[in-house]
Amino acid sequence: MIKIDTELTASALGPAIDILFEASGPKIATLQRRWNDTDGTPVFTVEGKYTSRGWTEWTQGFQYGSAILQYDATDDEEMLRIGRDGTLRLMAPHLTHIGVHDHGFNNVSTYGNLRRLLKEGRLPATEWEGHFYDLALKASGAVQASRWTQLSPELGFIYSFNGPHSLFSDTIRSLRVLALSHQLGHRLMGENDRPHFLLSRIFQHAETTARYNVYYGRGRDIYDVPGRVVHESIFNTKDGNYRCASSQQGYSPFSTWTRGLSWILCGFPEQMEFIETISDNELVPYGGKRQILDRFLEVSLAVADFTIRETPTDGIPYWDTGAPGLVYLGDYNDRPADPFNDYEPVDSSAAAIGAQGLLRLGRYLARHGRNEEAGRYTAAGLTISRTLFSEPYLSLDPVHEGLLLHTVYHRPNGWDHIPKGRKIPCGESAMWGDYHLLELALYIKRLCTGAPYLTFFGQS
Repeated sequence: MIKIDTELTASALGPAIDILFEASGPKIATLQRRWNDTDGTPVFTVEGKYTSRGWTEWTQGFQYGSAILQYDATDDEEMLRIGRDGTLRLMAPHLTHIGVHDHGFNNVSTYGNLRRLLKEGRLPATEWEGHFYDLALKASGAVQASRWTQLSPELGFIYSFNGPHSLFSDTIRSLRVLALSHQLGHRLMGENDRPHFLLSRIFQHAETTARYNVYYGRGRDIYDVPGRVVHESIFNTKDGNYRCASSQQGYSPFSTWTRGLSWILCGFPEQMEFIETISDNELVPYGGKRQILDRFLEVSLAVADFTIRETPTDGIPYWDTGAPGLVYLGDYNDRPADPFNDYEPVDSSAAAIGAQGLLRLGRYLARHGRNEEAGRYTAAGLTISRTLFSEPYLSLDPVHEGLLLHTVYHRPNGWDHIPKGRKIPCGESAMWGDYHLLELALYIKRLCTGAPYLTFFGQS
């Protein structure tokens, strides 16, 4: 269980955040100078050097999004140039990519962050640059929404790259791009000029995810542990019936892959913040604002409590709660995680994603007068952040191109590098881990400095 430091404040992390951004800038610049775009997209490091691993090219937005976040935090014009130029040169194919569920990762991290900075008055931009970002996000949201499986009049989901039968937990955070596209007044047009409203698809996808990918301890099956998350749900596309749980990157369908858990923990509170900006009247056809927020909060609380309960004391999870080697680690959840053990790797990227979710959940609860709960989740998020912002997780080595160490990509496939003399992956970074560490640090930095609160949808 996470040992929550209830005395920890966001401002106390300020010095560590400054060190983090000082370390990050040179790493981003080094990778930009070395990387050859024809080699694909950098995914994870091998012996401290980023390498490509073609699967869905879902990390390119994190590459250039990291530079944009670095500019946001430091006003380094070189970082803005890297992020802007990379977005303009290389991100357009991601806007119309019909084969993936990753639009919110690639395109909100780039076009979305640039649009947000523009709205905040942080970019020396023309009016037409704003139109460019708006159009990109409108198109991306519509393309994402077109990957649709309808289960019933009330339920449906954006299907994963596995096909129309497959619902991934990851995709809840890709709903950001549908939200932005809706905010910009866009909709998906189908056959016979039939409009498909993006807000409806957000809520249907979220409810399907909440119903089938998250557990609440109500006896659904013998593995129904409150707050447990399954990576993938499988459906019969002929009649819309749920068939079974599955997992692509976790150990099994009956344990919890911790990065999938973190996508849920981050995605639902983030959407709650967006929903609060929508008028009550607009939400009446979907059950009303109160009903929607209560459902999203139910999910968020369940997975937040599971995260706190099933994570080692310092807030860094092992890659899967059912990983078989954990049996050799004894009471591993009653002490800090050990990234250098001989049995199972940790996944620091799951911690970085989940910490942000805990902080957003805490803020939401505080705004609604639930101060005791708010304090607990906020303190848990800050406790995890403190661990991530220091060694052995923060890489201060200028030779290592990664920022966040001890991440895991695909343990079942054996893709992650195992250093010489070690038995499991450790000491390496991943592009999504670096990005989410920067996003987490920027989120807290803005809380400390009184800058505008960080959201994906920015100022309307």
